[in-house]
Amino acid sequence: MAAKTDKLLSILKLQPVVPVLIVDDVASAVPLARALVAGGLKAIEITMRTPAALDAIRAVADEVEGAVPGAGTILNPAHFDAAVKAGSQFIVSPGTTRSLLDAARGSDVALLPGAATASEVMTLREEGYDVLKFFPAEQAGGAAYLKSLSSPLAGTLFCPTGGISLKNAKDYLSLPNVVCVGGSWVAPKELVEKGDWAGITKLAAEAAALK
Repeated sequence: MAAKTDKLLSILKLQPVVPVLIVDDVASAVPLARALVAGGLKAIEITMRTPAALDAIRAVADEVEGAVPGAGTILNPAHFDAAVKAGSQFIVSPGTTRSLLDAARGSDVALLPGAATASEVMTLREEGYDVLKFFPAEQAGGAAYLKSLSSPLAGTLFCPTGGISLKNAKDYLSLPNVVCVGGSWVAPKELVEKGDWAGITKLAAEAAALK
């Protein structure tokens, strides 16, 4: 478990913001990922919310130099296995189930499991997880709530995701228990549909410069 945690941390520490992508058209996956990598965002979470997701992960893994593709919105073991086979180097879930933890235990690919309450965090810590996704961040109490967990749950690190933007990202990144944040603002749908890859690279560079 320690080795997988170290591997996950090495990915999450590549950049302050992990792009959270919903890819509708697999044809956009490679140029989108290249634009993000060019802006300094190498770790990329492609969510399993569309039929194109697995093909998008596969294309990014095969064709985008420097990219570290991961899969998000993983809800069950079938999702987990399919995402790993497609080339995901890390797995992200919005919450956690026993069957998902069992699937993760049998894989070399690290899981970033979601938690929103102190009890959920404590349960995952008992399973050996001390790097977690805090989701949905803004709706679950925001940076102030996460800060309040830092002392009683010391030693746990979070990647907050949900409602985070360029405006409030620093509120989270300034916390001692936050390793990075997840956000979709670096790849807005309108820029993807227009193929404005230069615009996305600019947004990625702004995000990569956050401290």
